[in-house]
Amino acid sequence: MSDQVYQPTLAQLRAFVAVARSRHFGTAATSLGVSQPSLSQALASLEAGLGVQLVERSTRKVLITEAGMALLEQASGIVASAAELVNNAAGLTGELRGSLRIGMIPTVAPYRLPALLPRLRAEVEDLAVTVVEDQTARLLDALRSGRIDVAVVALPVLSAGIAEIPLYDEEFVLVVPPDHPFAGRDDLTADDLTGLPLLLLDEGHCLRDQALDLCRQAEAGVGVIGDTRAASLATIVQCVSGDLGVTLLPEPAVAVELRGTDLAIARFAPPAPGRTVGLAYRASSAKTDGFQRLAAIAREAAGTSV
Repeated sequence: MSDQVYQPTLAQLRAFVAVARSRHFGTAATSLGVSQPSLSQALASLEAGLGVQLVERSTRKVLITEAGMALLEQASGIVASAAELVNNAAGLTGELRGSLRIGMIPTVAPYRLPALLPRLRAEVEDLAVTVVEDQTARLLDALRSGRIDVAVVALPVLSAGIAEIPLYDEEFVLVVPPDHPFAGRDDLTADDLTGLPLLLLDEGHCLRDQALDLCRQAEAGVGVIGDTRAASLATIVQCVSGDLGVTLLPEPAVAVELRGTDLAIARFAPPAPGRTVGLAYRASSAKTDGFQRLAAIAREAAGTSV
């Protein structure tokens, strides 16, 4: 009998992690760019080598076994570490190369990606970009674990081990029904928010926290509607259209979200409240120079600079 210890390959671990995440062999194979038979063979070889069943297969669904769940986090970490090694090696030249996994908060992604992605393709050759849209806390977790390389979030993030590069400032505007007394005004102050039925995004969205910070500047409380819950600005705007209240939007979202509505906006007197959007990345990353270039491209795409 051989004393050689079994060593799983990265291809086998990637197959397991992809199947566990998607719960579908076809989807997992597509995400890895391999055939479904190749993926099935890699997973079967991993199970045989480890001596445990990781996945239960049936014609209708895929289940992860108890052993699979126990090993999934470690397998995911190994796959992420291998990807980080490749990305760091590419970043040693100080250039954007290879793959780039960008995280974006939902209140930025729909309004900045249409200009950013074409500019990236035009200015950086052979760069494979992946976009992950999520809330700030989960993006920071993904950064720390190596699942993404950089995140576009509202600054500051104030998180140990995370470095920041400011990109641009975004002003907030108030969205109101067309017959609202504030419609068309450009001289609002925080105190004007007093008593307004302000609709906010659900818990976990940084724009919610930023809006509440602005409300705290008012001398009296703001009538936040607690029973209306929304995960997107599109839903919030539709609620304003339905006369459920008013809301705050970052300036870049206005043209997109108010298209096809009769809603009006009101602006704040200078200095208008707003937020700073920037890049967050691991301070230990070897891609710092590349992120500086990404920041410059993002500013150009946004038509502004800091």
